[in-house]
Amino acid sequence: MAAKERINLIRKQIEAEKKVTVANLSHIYKVTEETIRRDLEKLEAEGFLTRTFGGAVLNNIVLSDNVYFRDRATIHIEEKRKIANSFYHILKDKMSIVTDSSTTVMEAVKLLKGKERTILSVSTEIYNELWDTDIKIISTGGLFNRSTLSLQGRVAKETIESYRVDIALLSCKGLDIEHGAMDTNEGESEVKKCMVRQAAEVALLVDHTKFGKTAFAHLIDLEDVDYLVTDEKPDDAWLDFCEENHIKLIYE
Repeated sequence: MAAKERINLIRKQIEAEKKVTVANLSHIYKVTEETIRRDLEKLEAEGFLTRTFGGAVLNNIVLSDNVYFRDRATIHIEEKRKIANSFYHILKDKMSIVTDSSTTVMEAVKLLKGKERTILSVSTEIYNELWDTDIKIISTGGLFNRSTLSLQGRVAKETIESYRVDIALLSCKGLDIEHGAMDTNEGESEVKKCMVRQAAEVALLVDHTKFGKTAFAHLIDLEDVDYLVTDEKPDDAWLDFCEENHIKLIYE
């Protein structure tokens, strides 16, 4: 059996069983345990799983990516509100904003009801939140993703590329000093990259559970981030990194 085929079968097994052991996989595929460890290393590098002593478990990031928007909106809700509140003193003066469809960013958007401004967004949920305000909402159009309540694809990217905005509000599934911000959905990542290019400033809103995590698709390098907003003080490595790269770190 070719290595690529074996890795794909292991991927399907982990999706179904949520956890596996090196010894069992070695027995099933009739290869050495060292070979299985290398296979798991490759899947971990993609952000698909997390290796454990003697095996691996399906990455929580992958699991959460398959949860619908309104279910995800209730996860870590207090942390998301802390993030939104701590960034409001900067966000309130931004007159043109582009946003992704993340639940963390949506908490920040909810605070913007008191002032006229323009928001360009891939979110379809944003209409439910801001319908009773004076905010001008511009939809990107595009292919509708029912799970994330977002718009993706060529049309969305072309619309974003026709505007310039004060700030881009983004979240992500994983955040790593070496690899940057990452997502599990490549289509969403491509749209978010367009947002970054069209914004004067970029704010990354992420709760503490995303730090040190990896995911499948690269989103942006952290050097492109102006504000990193979270709910807890990160460790010293992150404090030093943000200072060295002139990233304004905001937390409560």
